[in-house]
Amino acid sequence: MSAHIMVFDSGIGGTTVLEHIKQRIPNAQYSYFMDNAFLPYGAQTQQTIINRLCSLIHFIKLNKLNVDLIVIACNTASTSALSAVRKITDIPIVGVVPAIKPAAELTHSNHIALLATPATIASSYTKTLIAQHASNVIVSLYSSVELVNLAEQLFFNDCLDTIKLHAVLEDLNIEKQVDVLILGCTHFPILAKQISEYFENSIQLVDSGVAIASRVSYLLDELGLLAQSISDIKKPLQYYATANVFSDKLAVKLVTLIDPPEFEGR
Repeated sequence: MSAHIMVFDSGIGGTTVLEHIKQRIPNAQYSYFMDNAFLPYGAQTQQTIINRLCSLIHFIKLNKLNVDLIVIACNTASTSALSAVRKITDIPIVGVVPAIKPAAELTHSNHIALLATPATIASSYTKTLIAQHASNVIVSLYSSVELVNLAEQLFFNDCLDTIKLHAVLEDLNIEKQVDVLILGCTHFPILAKQISEYFENSIQLVDSGVAIASRVSYLLDELGLLAQSISDIKKPLQYYATANVFSDKLAVKLVTLIDPPEFEGR
């Protein structure tokens, strides 16, 4: 039986990571879980995010989903809650973190920028990544929650309020010397084409999708699941959501995340 990989995000942004993984491992079994009742995670507290991810683990166990590997395809959740959630499950978990290191290696102006949610920007993990991998370059930090909503709009409705997008980018006022922009939220690659056009293709955009797919492939190989995932018949992708998705684009199963007993009463 092929490996079962669950990709998780607060909304539809994690599908940008999912596509990279599917290209790398096309015949694995996939589930995509969006906690859109709490969208966007960038506006939630760290404890709320930890509780939601612990509830996800409980949901997987309760429904006997037999998940072999979880990808937390959300920079905010990964930088806020990954270490806490790993303590309560034996399922391997891959997180997504801002592509600070590759951006620092790509820059010619020695000035890069991270565009992410407020929670990711404020994260101590993000600060550690910058200290470890970008100490020799200038790193400017920018946050936006509005871009998450615009990405959701574009994905589900195939339309975009370009005037609002340009207004958001203008308000960010990204410094002219920046030549590499890190898309530090998995929603943002949905808007990559439009963001690049706004900057007249003068800024290189980077994200973590390819690196995450490589990590997932490596871990499945370590678990002895990669070979059978390559040879088995492709299975249909199951989408889950915690709130209604007002679109016919995806066949989504509506579910509820309930705190496991050890987290009740918090």
